[in-house]
Amino acid sequence: MKIDFLLIGGGLAGSALGYRLIQAGKSIRILDQPEKNQSSRIAAGLYNPVTGRKMVKTWLADQLFPEIEPFYKEIEEKTGVDFLRSETIYRPFISIEEQNEWMGNSSDEAFIPYIRELVTESQSPHLNDPYGGVMLQQSGWLDIPTFLNAFKEKFSEYFQLEEFTEENLHFDNGSWHYRDLESTAVVFCNGVHSAESSFFGFLPFAPVKGEILEVKQEFCPDYIVNRGVFRVHLGEGIHRVGSTYTWHDLDIGPTERAKNELLERLQVLVNLPVKEVVSHKFGIRPATKDRKPFLGKHPRHSGVYIFNGFGAKGVSLVPFFSKVMEAHLLRSEPIMKEVDIARYFDYI
Repeated sequence: MKIDFLLIGGGLAGSALGYRLIQAGKSIRILDQPEKNQSSRIAAGLYNPVTGRKMVKTWLADQLFPEIEPFYKEIEEKTGVDFLRSETIYRPFISIEEQNEWMGNSSDEAFIPYIRELVTESQSPHLNDPYGGVMLQQSGWLDIPTFLNAFKEKFSEYFQLEEFTEENLHFDNGSWHYRDLESTAVVFCNGVHSAESSFFGFLPFAPVKGEILEVKQEFCPDYIVNRGVFRVHLGEGIHRVGSTYTWHDLDIGPTERAKNELLERLQVLVNLPVKEVVSHKFGIRPATKDRKPFLGKHPRHSGVYIFNGFGAKGVSLVPFFSKVMEAHLLRSEPIMKEVDIARYFDYI
């Protein structure tokens, strides 16, 4: 079967890029390996315009965030399934100095689009927020497993469920061949597994392990609380709490150390007992050394590309960068230098 694009990996990145290409009228196949989509399927799925301990506006926010909700809502309409949760994120202040700084930010045109409200008093006796905090907008979370399942069901004709074996991929007479498929181009969207590829092993992936809990706890506000840990109400008194960031123990499953760390941070944020730990999961994020995604064409192999390295911010990054990648694949439009893999060609 002849196709335009063979996408390796059916997680968040592969599905989003696949959608763009399908809408552009291209013939594609997505080699889906659900057991290797672990990072996508356990991720919290937050999209948050203000991140980090220093509460700074996230990188490229003004380009990324206008794309997020329209992209996922469009796919909701196509699939008939709801998976996008547009919610306020409340970030408590840790000092009066931080409160004052954000009073200034509230009149800064760079921050105004992302601020719903500034509050200078505690929002609940159950929260450790004596200085109040900032209520953010253009924020929320994506139910990634539901998104992936709905997308795969709606576009099942474009999926091929099988383990990708690179030895079966070969170039012949101007096309890439994989079993019964003949494709003009191949795009690696398979997360940390791209680091094992003979094509992209030169790229400095820096896999990060993340662990996440679901807990039963009282206090169920209609907003996400995020300081030290995020706490997302899933319904019925269950909250998702995360997450850890470690560069070791990548080959070990959920750890007691991470669970205790998350519970301790949660206790600092919400002063109520945890009634039960419902689940404890982990994933390996396809992060990169410079914390910027990997997009672009292999310098030596015709028709070999990568769309990868989105780390912990995939939900925020993928809508915008899938549009960038589509333009590059279909019209050879340039990729911004910060994410173009050309920045690492000297390491080949």
